Amino acid sequence: MSSTIYNHKHLQPTGAATQGPAHQGPILTRLDHAFDTIRAEFDTLQSEVLSLRAQRDEYETKINSQVNEANVIRQSLYELETQHSKIQQQYQDEMRALRAELDSYKRRGQEPLGLASLNRDRERERDLAVREQQLAHRDLRERDAIRERDARERERERDRDIVMAPAGPSRGDALGREALGLGRPPVNMPGGPPPGPGGEPLGSLALTPHPGPVGLGVGAGPGGGGGYGDPFYSRERERERERERDRDRERSVLDRERERDRDRERDRDGREVKRIKTERMKSDRQGPQPYPPTPAPTTSSAAEPQSGPGAALPPPQSSTNPMPPMPVDLSMDPHSVPPELKKEGQDWFAIFTPSGAEGRDGQKKRALDVQLVHTLMHESVVCCVRFSADGKFLATGCNRTAQIYDTKTGKKTCVLVDEQASKTGDLYIRSVCFSPDGKFLATGAEDKQIRIWDIAQNRIRTIFEGHQQEIYSLDFSRDGRLIVSGSGDRTARIWDMSDGTINKILTIPEPENVDAGVTSVCISPDGRLVAAGSLDTVVRIWDVQTGQLVERLKGHRDSVYSVAFTPDGFGLVSGSLDKTLKYWDVRPILRREGGAAPGALTPVGKNGGGGGGGGGPGGSAGGKDGGEKGSQCTMNFTGHKDYVLSVAVSHDGKWVVSGSKDRGVQFWDAKTAVAQCMLQGHKNSVISIDLSPAGNVLATGSGDWQARIWSYQTL
Repeated sequence: MSSTIYNHKHLQPTGAATQGPAHQGPILTRLDHAFDTIRAEFDTLQSEVLSLRAQRDEYETKINSQVNEANVIRQSLYELETQHSKIQQQYQDEMRALRAELDSYKRRGQEPLGLASLNRDRERERDLAVREQQLAHRDLRERDAIRERDARERERERDRDIVMAPAGPSRGDALGREALGLGRPPVNMPGGPPPGPGGEPLGSLALTPHPGPVGLGVGAGPGGGGGYGDPFYSRERERERERERDRDRERSVLDRERERDRDRERDRDGREVKRIKTERMKSDRQGPQPYPPTPAPTTSSAAEPQSGPGAALPPPQSSTNPMPPMPVDLSMDPHSVPPELKKEGQDWFAIFTPSGAEGRDGQKKRALDVQLVHTLMHESVVCCVRFSADGKFLATGCNRTAQIYDTKTGKKTCVLVDEQASKTGDLYIRSVCFSPDGKFLATGAEDKQIRIWDIAQNRIRTIFEGHQQEIYSLDFSRDGRLIVSGSGDRTARIWDMSDGTINKILTIPEPENVDAGVTSVCISPDGRLVAAGSLDTVVRIWDVQTGQLVERLKGHRDSVYSVAFTPDGFGLVSGSLDKTLKYWDVRPILRREGGAAPGALTPVGKNGGGGGGGGGPGGSAGGKDGGEKGSQCTMNFTGHKDYVLSVAVSHDGKWVVSGSKDRGVQFWDAKTAVAQCMLQGHKNSVISIDLSPAGNVLATGSGDWQARIWSYQTL
């Protein structure tokens, strides 16, 4: 039964239609028409509002992009003005010196070295004036080129907007690479490394073109692959690469001219870094690297197992089935990351992994926090960084010089230069290391010498000679009596600091056709072991007391470029060109073998347990990562997009930190091998990193001619 609510009585009279008002029908029709008109106008206005809102967002994005570019241009102009002022000041100083010399000759009544000398001085004065005018004109041309380039870009943007107008508002990544100042060669750094022939930023020693990091999204840089993963950003990245290539080609011409003038004025050798051992490089790695050369992998290299990290650091002895690593995606656009899981600076950013817990406000929590403290500018590539034992000072090595900085103020306190060294070519300082008492600094260089500097006297105390190739790594023992060095000549050497003599030569017994140059060395905290990474993918460990090889750790699939002991001495972390880090449990070789002398270790190849570890370099027993004396790889750290160049372990053993050719620094949980933070703060490869032994401070050195000091804090 239907409800009575719908049983309405008809409002019209029951009589004939002609008896009601004759005008009601037209009025209702007009009202309906008016309502339809109002509805249509409302829909039209609503669509216009949405379109205007989209246009407003697009304009704001473009304005922000142009503001950022204007800031970059303004900074470059400031740097040009500063450089011009320096050149002008140098010219004036030289003129004053010449006038003073001429006046001194006149006062003494002597002829100023003949008319020919006076003519040479006048010609030099004229040359300086002409050079100054040329530099001024070149600066003006550079500014005009920048203005013309910006005008062309604005016209190109307008044309693209007209063509793509029906497609709706754009989501350009102007607030990505541009806003963060990443992904393009530094334009605000005087004398910075010139770009490569294709516009890409040059490699860490200003020779090897570095492609952008793959999969890092923002900061990937020109030519970089990976990133956002949708078609729009693919098109945007392609357009961005084209624009940057145009800009870099223009900039490269100006940079080359400025480099030639700077070389002539400062009498500085600006040639490229010498090519090192290119015949030992892989076919896909042409040209020199900012680090030791890499051999081709041997056919006996075993495939790396897919199993990942264990559950703890150090792992239990019964840990035989490592668990796979937790998937961590830190290669994402920072603008798509929640605010509580990212941190951005003027030219750096960090992305964090959520710790799994939530705060009181419901936001995801992270495990640590990082902050930039100091940026230390250098005159060339920063090859190495190292803290003093008390953490108060930081030493860096670059071309011909080693510098010492106060970590609290960031001021340079000392510059160490060997004036007796050869002035031809480059002489890069590949390694630096403080003595435990902080009185001496050891430096290893490309001229095969180890120099021990008295820091207070700013002079060389001792020179250790004996290596046949470049010195790539140095490390002091905790008591300061010994120092170990690693070289490309396939040896590590232990030197006695008391009498300046060689204590032990640690050789690598491999065939001549195997390139086993030593790239990194470290001494265990108790001073019993020396570990070394080498180009043949193997990590070797020697007994300091006897000088005998006691372990070979095999598992990496490419050259090992960095090794570091954990603070307790039970573990060893290695970083490789296979883009991974590994944690090795070395406790088995620390146990006393039956019949061995107290404190002695059983060498490899003699009686005692061992994994067999057959095969050539890179192989391992049974196809597992491990050593011949029972040491096992219990954790794999995977996540870098390119070569791992440097590793370090924090003083409390909680964090493992790594620097890579992908320009990033990653913080890893030392117990789980899970990446907790990805830090992007350099525009070129992160060649060297170090963690302060006395606090939560990180130092990074890069091919962008900068060293940076960071603070980190566990939350």
